[in-house]
Amino acid sequence: MEAAGKEEISVEDEAVDKTIFKDCSKIAFYRRQKQRLTEKAAYQALLDSVTTGKDSTRFQIINEVAKVPLLAEVYGIEGNIFRLKINEETPLKPRYEVPDVLTSKPSTVRLTSCSGDTGSLVLADGKGDLKCHITANPFKVDLVSEEEVVMSINSLGQLYFEHLQNPLMQRATKENEDTSVDTTQENQDELCLWEEKFENFVDVKVNGPASIGLDFSLHGFEHLYGIPQHAESHQLKNTGDGDAYRLYNLDVYGYKIHDKMGIYGSVPYLLAHKLGRTLGIFWLNASETLVEISTEPAVKYTLTQMGPVAAKQKVESRTDVRWMSESGIIDVFLLTGPTPSDVFRQYSYLTDP
Repeated sequence: MEAAGKEEISVEDEAVDKTIFKDCSKIAFYRRQKQRLTEKAAYQALLDSVTTGKDSTRFQIINEVAKVPLLAEVYGIEGNIFRLKINEETPLKPRYEVPDVLTSKPSTVRLTSCSGDTGSLVLADGKGDLKCHITANPFKVDLVSEEEVVMSINSLGQLYFEHLQNPLMQRATKENEDTSVDTTQENQDELCLWEEKFENFVDVKVNGPASIGLDFSLHGFEHLYGIPQHAESHQLKNTGDGDAYRLYNLDVYGYKIHDKMGIYGSVPYLLAHKLGRTLGIFWLNASETLVEISTEPAVKYTLTQMGPVAAKQKVESRTDVRWMSESGIIDVFLLTGPTPSDVFRQYSYLTDP
């Protein structure tokens, strides 16, 4: 006799309950960066502060609203690698920098300053094939290879840096308090500036919020890979219709497939590939990190003069990648390839034992 009323079981029925994990709407630093509360003016580089040392070129970056100077350092590293570090020039206390990931101190290549336009600085490696074109106002960095711009940094103006602050009790006694952020009690609770709660967990931020963020535009690239681990497709997808990719170590049993939530390990290493070139971005930050991806297609449809007929117009594709981390400093390695094997070699040079 056939068993009556067999119950169908789906893999989805056994998937983890996502409500016990944070999504983007429950992550305070993500909400703050999306609202860009402290960024009412663009950052600009102070080129009159440029100093060139043995290992790096340094200059100040400042936001006219926050008025707290940042220190930017650009390094050339052997094997066609650039490194960009951005930190507070005089932090209240040392901000966390990731140890033990780099196998040793990378061997640097002295960058030479080339003639640039007024309001810009051009740094080239020894061969002159790779250049960093730094625009002062607004602050932007273009990575140029053989006269082609392959990557732009902060071209969307999404550089974000929350400065360490005195504890709340001390701040209350100060007369000149930073007014770039709404500090009413209701707004502080909403944005979790000093305390963040999730379920039964409470995270007290003694020195206030300390998140960072930066955008990268990859010119001519549509195919991106990496930033494991996620139970998603090999090629990374646009995030405009949902949550960002989350990098956060979690031991998730029965995780849902085709989902951007973080599982197990997290590696902030992204690859971009197109015909003739591969690039890599290694975002050296161990705190909780979210990555947004937005791709502009290579073909757009426009109306022709012959009538309302859609015609293909070839334009260069571009993918924008926005990194947002809960704390630490901006420390990013730009792996310029140009071949896939070159990028793998560059990453291995930095991290392999």
